[in-house]
Amino acid sequence: MTGALDDIRVIEIGTLLAGPFCGQQLADHGAEVIKVEPPGTGDPMRAWGQEKADGKSLWWPVVGRGKKSVTVNLREEAGQDLVRRLTATADVLVENFRPGTLERWNLAPDDLLARNPRLIVTRVSGYGQSGPYAGQPGFGAIGEAVGGIRYTTGDPDRMPSRTGISIGDTLTAMFATIGTLNALHARQRTGRGQVVDAALYESVLAVMESLLTEYHVADFIRERTGSMIPNIAPANVYPTRDNKMHLISGNQDTVWRRLAQAMGRPELGDDPRFATHIARGDNQLMLDEMIAEWSATLDADELHELLNEHGVPNGQMYRAPEMLADEHFAARQAIAWVDSPDFGSIPMQNVVPKLSDTPGSIDWSGPTLGEHNDEVFGGILGLSDAEQARLRADGIIS
Repeated sequence: MTGALDDIRVIEIGTLLAGPFCGQQLADHGAEVIKVEPPGTGDPMRAWGQEKADGKSLWWPVVGRGKKSVTVNLREEAGQDLVRRLTATADVLVENFRPGTLERWNLAPDDLLARNPRLIVTRVSGYGQSGPYAGQPGFGAIGEAVGGIRYTTGDPDRMPSRTGISIGDTLTAMFATIGTLNALHARQRTGRGQVVDAALYESVLAVMESLLTEYHVADFIRERTGSMIPNIAPANVYPTRDNKMHLISGNQDTVWRRLAQAMGRPELGDDPRFATHIARGDNQLMLDEMIAEWSATLDADELHELLNEHGVPNGQMYRAPEMLADEHFAARQAIAWVDSPDFGSIPMQNVVPKLSDTPGSIDWSGPTLGEHNDEVFGGILGLSDAEQARLRADGIIS
């Protein structure tokens, strides 16, 4: 057994990112994930991504990794029947369509659970399966806006920014995965499956710290603060002599005193302007200017070594080249090299978190469209070659 979930079968009928990233995490930890895609086109993720090679997505090999691809036309009754039959053999169904879509396709969770009472139905949507907004369309970016993270991201003198990744989708996928694992654990006690309802806006809201409490109790609304958090100092990005960016976090009193030692100015550690957390917050801009003036006299590697010697948390700003060259990434196998039929051996982030006995693995990169039709339809559902040929002729599978 290489993965904790290698006795779990998942049917994934989601598209784009939130549902499929949930499926990716389950596959990483050993689950058999059967991804159902529209014949001919497949998941739009097969064509998405900022950068492509020969017109092929470089994102798909990552989000599709470890999954089996089958093609089913879910708009036809015969296709819906195939998925009903698959879910009868499965532990989990993951979907991220607008609420009501499963019901229109005759795949309502109540009906699926009546046929397979142990099934977990994990539903990802913009606003959840209930409430006045449930039927509204909602992509990850909308969840980021309504959940609060967009308003608080960026510089205060301009419009809100985004994080540079699809954080709303990925957060929701992680909460959907947690909910799925919780439901599987509950099933061990009850023998019954249930519905997991993961909403984009609620998943973003869940990580917004004390934002609501601050407003209710202190009438305080969080605003955009750029690269720093107000009153948490020092904790910012600082320049180096070789024109790199270095993050230093010395906001705890004892750590600040060690930083002052590293700066060659130990007297600042007990200076009333900086000695306490509150004082440093009150003088945050002055402190940042002092640290930036000092850090700019050192190269990034020299700064990193000096701060480590003094026990001050710090780190260089990594991009892909730095990650691929870093000895710590290599020692912990944080990056996996996976064979791809289109691109050869390619790097991608490895399975997280690391489990000592059941670490999981990336068995293959994103599959070709319908690559596992014969294995799933013939092996799991027991369809004959003639039955599969008839379904292909009718446009139900490809």
